Amino acid sequence: MTHDLPDVIHCGRALCGDLLQAERREWLVTNGLGGYAAGTVAGTLTRRYHGLLIAPLQPPADRWLVFAKADATLVDGERDIPLFSNRWAGGAINPHGYMHLESFHLEGRMPVWRYAMGDRVLEQRIWMEPGANTTYVAWRLAPESHDHALQLRVQLLINGRDHHRETVMHEFHPVIEALNPAQRRVSAPEFTLWLSACGGRIDDDPHWFEHFDLPVEHERGLAHHDHHLCLGEATLTLPPGVWTGIVASLHEDASLDLTAAMHRFLQRETELLTLASTHLPGAPDWVRQLTLAADSFLINRPLPGLPDGESVIAGYPWFGDWGRDTMIALPGLALATGRYEMARRILRTFARFVDQGMLPNLFSGAGEPLAYNTADAALWFVEAWRAYVEASGDKKSLAEAFPALQEIIAWHVAGTRYGIGLDGADGLLRCGEPGLQLTWMDAKLGDWVVTPRMGKPVEINALWYNALRSVADCARMLGQSPAFYEDLAKQTQWGFQRFIRADGDGLFDVLDGPEGDDALVRPNQLLAVSLPHSPLNPAAQAAVLRVCGQELLTSYGLRSLAPRHAAFRPHYVGDVRERDSGYHQGPVWGWLLGHYALADYRVHGDAEAARAWLEPVCDHLSDAGLGTFSEIFDGAPPHHPRGAPAQAWSVACVLQAWQRLSRSALTPDPSPTGSGE
Repeated sequence: MTHDLPDVIHCGRALCGDLLQAERREWLVTNGLGGYAAGTVAGTLTRRYHGLLIAPLQPPADRWLVFAKADATLVDGERDIPLFSNRWAGGAINPHGYMHLESFHLEGRMPVWRYAMGDRVLEQRIWMEPGANTTYVAWRLAPESHDHALQLRVQLLINGRDHHRETVMHEFHPVIEALNPAQRRVSAPEFTLWLSACGGRIDDDPHWFEHFDLPVEHERGLAHHDHHLCLGEATLTLPPGVWTGIVASLHEDASLDLTAAMHRFLQRETELLTLASTHLPGAPDWVRQLTLAADSFLINRPLPGLPDGESVIAGYPWFGDWGRDTMIALPGLALATGRYEMARRILRTFARFVDQGMLPNLFSGAGEPLAYNTADAALWFVEAWRAYVEASGDKKSLAEAFPALQEIIAWHVAGTRYGIGLDGADGLLRCGEPGLQLTWMDAKLGDWVVTPRMGKPVEINALWYNALRSVADCARMLGQSPAFYEDLAKQTQWGFQRFIRADGDGLFDVLDGPEGDDALVRPNQLLAVSLPHSPLNPAAQAAVLRVCGQELLTSYGLRSLAPRHAAFRPHYVGDVRERDSGYHQGPVWGWLLGHYALADYRVHGDAEAARAWLEPVCDHLSDAGLGTFSEIFDGAPPHHPRGAPAQAWSVACVLQAWQRLSRSALTPDPSPTGSGE
């Protein structure tokens, strides 16, 4: 089969045969329901989140690891050749199957391993069925590798735990039934798993494999041993050139045609790129790879009365769908890739939860109240609607949503939860109460809010000004008077000048806080330049860009705090307390790179030069989360990737910036990213 897919991610023997390098690189496939499969190039487990089927039992939430590994051994006459690797407690590596890896690459997002042992060459692929909790693991002898069939023995390791938790062996007692020689049904109270051997049989031999070592969890200061139940062993026949394998599914009727399932997956990848091509004309392969990565975060979010609801997973493997992250990411994930209908459904989904002018920061568990502890999600919601209408021209949907946008403004003027409200003296928004974290710098340890930022945060007010101007434009588009919003915007613009530092060092981070004005150099000020409507004049915009460029900019994003400050943390390492206390005190955040590029264009007007700031992402796609963009990086060179290996707003903001700058390069605009009155 032929598919026009990006050709970006390749690892040869030198990298595959180096265990630490092969473990550092992780693959990920998703199913659009919140489910995923993930692992390392080496095949070892290094996180509790690694497995072949992590399925949401209440989509997209309540994700459980149900199928952990499929460890294959090639049987060649009297010789057994393990193709898998495992880390064990105490540091032992056994077996060393990664040493047989000739190469690894991504075909679209599908991971492909090629094992070479003399003239025996075997290919392995893993993928998920879009829209289903079904994973395929398939092997094929290369046609040139041998003239007769060989066999593959595959140990089938299952589990039954929340993907965040540790395995407790005595809590998992599934009923395993043989439906036929090639199929087993695994019944647990929470789920039923069907395992099928395509091209072979399954022999039962249930026993526990104990004490897998998980070095990444160890590095994160968490419990780092895990256990998996081996159901038994599948024996597969490998005719040259024919796919055989394992199908693991929570659906009894999952398709067992490996070739057809593979074709469906790859064909969908091609269709996504075709759809995006008119919005990302001339995109290089690394941008096309990010376009596919964008799809990994877009999920179904069915709700009562809204069965076609959709949302965004903030990051893999451990995040859920967050209001702030969803709205920041939506333009890049859905609009830059041409998926306008999906963008509309996401906006409609969240519009149902606007309450007192606020958007929930996080969808809670069943029966729990929604969490509205965010001062910016609703303002990003307004920006997402502005971007959607600009891209789609959909005035009908805007007319339906406009009352919600008006409600957001009205509540912020009158005052809403958590001290969020307009200060009539200067037109700025204040926010915050003791013990709460309301901005995106939201780390909290027990009762300790690490970066409380109470007062008038700079990015909240940049977003407020942008929202007022955007709602005024929407009112005008709908034939309504924009005067109320324009008057508020003028007052906010006047008050925003208070953020400008007299020393020319950019903007204050927070005004009127409990201890006065906060002069820490942080990247939050950048949004006053990068958003479509800026409250700053060109000279002030240039000063912000200069400070952020000199003190915060790195190859993969902006530091959360300038290194010259005493609180700066150069490395994001240690246990939970050490990491969370430094989360916004130095680590580089990838989502800010796109905003820097847009701000550079606004100041200098050179779209090609601004787009060059995005180019280092191309190299990062071959590290950490392969084909995608990490959440954070160390603040100190060489900026080791940290946090979640796949983050929605990191991917989205690069895509959004690349698209807008490419469009601007083709049709230069004297006001490239909006007004800057």
